[in-house]
Amino acid sequence: MSYGPGRIVFVLVAVVADERGGGALQPLDPAGHPTGAAEPVTDLAAAVAAREAADRPRWLWASTATTYPALLRAGVRVDRCHDLELTEALLLGHDGRWGEPRSVAAALARHGGGPVPPDPPPRPADPPGHAQGALFDARPGPPPPDLTDLIRVYADQVARIAATAHPGRFRLLVAAESAGALVAVEMGATGLPWRVEVHDEILADLLGEPSPVGGPPRRLAELAGRIAAAFGLRQVHAESPAELLRAFARAGVELPNTRAWVLRGVDHPAVPLVLEYKELYRIWTAHGWAWRDAWVSGGRFRPEYVPAGVVSGRWASRGGGALQIPKVIRRAVVADPGWRFVVADAGQLEPRVLAAVSGDARLAAAGGAGDLYAALARDSFGGDRPRAKVALLGAMYGQTGGEAVPALAVLRRNYPTAFGYVEAAARTGEAGGLVRSWLGRTCPPGSAGFAGLTGVGESDPEPVDPQSNRARAARSRGRFTRNFVIQATAAEWASTLLATLRSALAGTDAELVFFQHDEVLVHCPAEQADTVAEAVARSGDRATALLFGATPVRFPLDLSVVGCYADAA
Repeated sequence: MSYGPGRIVFVLVAVVADERGGGALQPLDPAGHPTGAAEPVTDLAAAVAAREAADRPRWLWASTATTYPALLRAGVRVDRCHDLELTEALLLGHDGRWGEPRSVAAALARHGGGPVPPDPPPRPADPPGHAQGALFDARPGPPPPDLTDLIRVYADQVARIAATAHPGRFRLLVAAESAGALVAVEMGATGLPWRVEVHDEILADLLGEPSPVGGPPRRLAELAGRIAAAFGLRQVHAESPAELLRAFARAGVELPNTRAWVLRGVDHPAVPLVLEYKELYRIWTAHGWAWRDAWVSGGRFRPEYVPAGVVSGRWASRGGGALQIPKVIRRAVVADPGWRFVVADAGQLEPRVLAAVSGDARLAAAGGAGDLYAALARDSFGGDRPRAKVALLGAMYGQTGGEAVPALAVLRRNYPTAFGYVEAAARTGEAGGLVRSWLGRTCPPGSAGFAGLTGVGESDPEPVDPQSNRARAARSRGRFTRNFVIQATAAEWASTLLATLRSALAGTDAELVFFQHDEVLVHCPAEQADTVAEAVARSGDRATALLFGATPVRFPLDLSVVGCYADAA
């Protein structure tokens, strides 16, 4: 939207790109009807820049991930967009058709009743320095859509959004999803400040010298030898779960797997060595020297982020492991000289979401406190904060045994509306139904992605009763849907925070450089850090108001101003 004196004018411009740097633009009204003729242009980046400066339209295009990077490389930043592919995926999910092809070509085919083409495979992530040479990225598969295709699909999406149960909320979901796609491209282009020399020092301290002939570094090689000696063997490939299981079996210890929590319950001298090896091996393979050479360039780590890459709406990354940086490796994330990181972390996000969406007035009142668990403990658990936390997390994640049982009984008695909210989601999931987040993101249907949750595999020692198997699958899906309504809404709050913060920082020197679930990093000049921190806090308040209106629930952000990411509270 663009702002005029006393009014808001909606400006929408459809855009398509060709492989020569040109393309076409066409203005539309809010319903998707053309308000002017299509305009072919030979320099699309220049045309977009001029129109952006003139009236800040909402750009309508097939995919932000394929259109926006070229504009950024040409120095053009846009304010807002409508991503047709991301929106189509949301609408398909809403109709219980999660995972169906979401391209413009597929949407047109569905609308016309024709055969639906599959989506093209995702382009492999390119490490820094390996970007494609063409101005606009080519995609495998059918030819790119033209303006008429975009306009038809957009008009259809507008009608389908209007037909949802809460169209206003769904529009906010689409806007946040599209804004997140812009942020993802911008963060990948900007990169996360990374000190290679610090990274090398960390690796040397943890792993020792790299092997001159390839293979594990010195520290891992030494640990492997000690592990073998602990088992009385000449050699054990400690990174191989199968070899470890055989080694433990020879020692008289039968294990179901080599996960850390299983190993910690075993009394054997090899266990602490294996646990240390597993941790160091993960660092070596995921963030070692080869990773650094591939993904860090010019003092920045530049991964490819995938908004809504997880069914709950949380982000993922393609290549580089951006969302799984170990805390010890974060010591290499150091701000530029004279700059600082403003790190914002939304604590207790999911419990606060439950308080906001369930309509439970008593829990919402507790959610107005700085520490929700402490307020809950004072209200109903005799001041026992750990017990209150166990109860609330048990309700959201479906824990039904151990110390959670009596705590859940207290929660059910004192907060029946909140408890009923997640219970209803679980029962719907068990029955094979669909549940939705606050803004309308819909869980996958029971037939999509839940076959592996039955607990039955080829290695089962004896046949499993099919009826019992179905019951276990239903319970598994119930636990998923119980948490989906909360986790997906938490992802929406975080995405809305990100979108509002991007707008607040536009035109400043501050850079959004990292986003993970409920944590945001802004890189800014040191003298601007306090102002940026205030902008982050206001964006959190704005996100809360946009999603939940005048709720008594607070969503406080833990804010840190640091020179190194690892120093954040």
